[in-house]
Amino acid sequence: MFRFKTPSQKTMEIMSEVAKGNVSKDFEKSCIEKIKDLTGHDEARITSSGNNSIFIALSAVEGDIIIPDQGGWHGFKQIARFLNKNIVTLKTDFGLIDPNRLDEMDLKDNSALIFTSFAGYCAEQDTKSIAKYCKNNAITTIEDASAGIGDRKNRLGRHSDIILASTGSPKIINVGSGGFITADNPEIFAKTSLPQKLSKTNDIICSGIDNELDNVGKNLEVTLNATEYLKKHIPNAIHANKRGVNVIIPHEDAKSIGWNLKRSLTTDKSGFITTCPNYNRIKQKAIAVEIKNLDYGCLKKEYLDRIIEEVSSQLQAL
Repeated sequence: MFRFKTPSQKTMEIMSEVAKGNVSKDFEKSCIEKIKDLTGHDEARITSSGNNSIFIALSAVEGDIIIPDQGGWHGFKQIARFLNKNIVTLKTDFGLIDPNRLDEMDLKDNSALIFTSFAGYCAEQDTKSIAKYCKNNAITTIEDASAGIGDRKNRLGRHSDIILASTGSPKIINVGSGGFITADNPEIFAKTSLPQKLSKTNDIICSGIDNELDNVGKNLEVTLNATEYLKKHIPNAIHANKRGVNVIIPHEDAKSIGWNLKRSLTTDKSGFITTCPNYNRIKQKAIAVEIKNLDYGCLKKEYLDRIIEEVSSQLQAL
């Protein structure tokens, strides 16, 4: 049986000790400094959730909110609508953004593009090129780096104007709750004092984030390597040559295959097989193998080979 990702034992122990009042440390200050170091930004805030981080970021935008047509996060659109922002949809390649397509849009001043580090979790965005284009065209970039924070190779979560993330389960920083938002521009936080107050969290969550940050780079790398291994052995995966934290395989019988895989690849808690169409992944029939959901102990070769065997068998059978 596969195991669903949970906070590490050390993280749970620290959070428990803080809850009991046995630890005296300013964990919020400590994890803010670590997050600022990861993103390279001068300002950071800990929040109660990733969605609250998105709420703060979009509250600061005066112009249009540009959202990818797929491969993002449904909260982008929901929160933008709640804030009565004008939403502009950007056509993508299964979630991957070509910033030159922004040339075709008639945007208001002070608009912002919000996107995830990995399109649909399966393919890394060229965040450096996106940020460069948007900076040259006065568009604010907002990157949801929930799955990309701590990237050692291409520095995801380092190039955008605003970086935000969820630290809920089963994210790379996995505490079960919380989030953060960072930026260099202090006006972003000056304009959003009320939503910041409404999204405050506590020392227990901060202590968990603080501990998880110590291993975020290593944990992301293990996840990326496992996904790369699967993409080499599972046929027809989209963006097969891109780094990601899941594998998406288009198929007309995705629903049947997904149901069979959920029965054969069981977990102790929530599953790691999902099906599309799904805005958060791709908007056509497909099966998604959510490697990011698995305990790091289940990212070893013997577990990955089992996934390859089961998925390949189902694809050949239908």
